Amino acid sequence: MTRLGLPDIIERTVKLKGITPIMFDRYAGDNKTQLPVEDKMYFLPGTKQLCIPAANISSFLSAKNSTSVAKLIGGRSYSALANALLGFVMIAPTNIPLMRNDNPIVLTGFKDDRDEGANIYVDRRVARLAKGIPNPKERPVVELPWNLEFTISLFKNDEVDETLLKTAFARGGLAIGLGTYRGVFGKFVVESWN
Repeated sequence: MTRLGLPDIIERTVKLKGITPIMFDRYAGDNKTQLPVEDKMYFLPGTKQLCIPAANISSFLSAKNSTSVAKLIGGRSYSALANALLGFVMIAPTNIPLMRNDNPIVLTGFKDDRDEGANIYVDRRVARLAKGIPNPKERPVVELPWNLEFTISLFKNDEVDETLLKTAFARGGLAIGLGTYRGVFGKFVVESWN
């Protein structure tokens, strides 16, 4: 279909199902600001309903400076694949609601490092920086089950087709995942692609 003079677009509704808990560590904007644990998650504007920014899924697919699907499946030409995944793929909405059994996950508040209503806990561990420098971290973890549903649009192009895009989500969901501390947390499977 041609819309507004744009090339053909394939549109699909994608549903991802988490198979490991998902961890958050939203960046504060600089390296000195320490956010309270409840501010390390993403929320739909004006609410305490958790979401994942579509930009994070684009990064999962195409990042050149961190682990991404482009690096996983692109081999030596990962940079060209990253550019194609970033350029020809659109994800909507801008903020994708994080759901549990198709109901919104809403932060109700932490008590003793747990939010029983939302099934979220605070993970405290020490990450190691270069040269073994300890970096204490506290990050919220959303327990299973969780799922996401969004629309993906793929512009017709010569680099990425729908089969490759589906493979990217299937392989990347198991090998990389979403959120922070990816590969351990945030793993998912593609539950539907319609």
